[in-house]
Amino acid sequence: MGMRCPYCNSSDSRVADSRPDTEDAVIRRRRVCNQCGAKFTTVERIQMRDLVVVKNSGKQEPFDREKLRRSIKLACRNRDVGDEQIERLVASIQRRLETDSMDDTVTSVAVGQMVSDSLLNLDPIAFIRFVSVYRKFSKVSDFKKIIDKIPEADEGAQVCPLPKTSLF
Repeated sequence: MGMRCPYCNSSDSRVADSRPDTEDAVIRRRRVCNQCGAKFTTVERIQMRDLVVVKNSGKQEPFDREKLRRSIKLACRNRDVGDEQIERLVASIQRRLETDSMDDTVTSVAVGQMVSDSLLNLDPIAFIRFVSVYRKFSKVSDFKKIIDKIPEADEGAQVCPLPKTSLF
């Protein structure tokens, strides 16, 4: 039984071409429907185990790779971080979660810490954005505290003068 065709819903399809994608963690398969002749692509991702995330409240929910990708993409919005970098980051975090946990459960704290650490290395601004939501910042001082802990990597950067506003 083949993959279901998205055009005619037939389950009679065949693989025309297969190729590994980024770091061999994904396989793209070009398929042809034997019923209507339509061509479509499927993506298979290697998954070592079904992870369950334990929230701070004790509630458990299945690990959602797409949710992880969306939160990282949101933190990286309008930054010089490409979709491919985000995908590699998500794949790396998922792989570490799958290999580091002794059973099939991980805490939301562990996931948040891995994302925070990874974003700090990738883009400090994206890191601040993520952490401000993850840790529920409510005051300017929350931002100041975390910014003061970030090592200054761009000491020689040009500072853009701020426009005159009522805040200054």
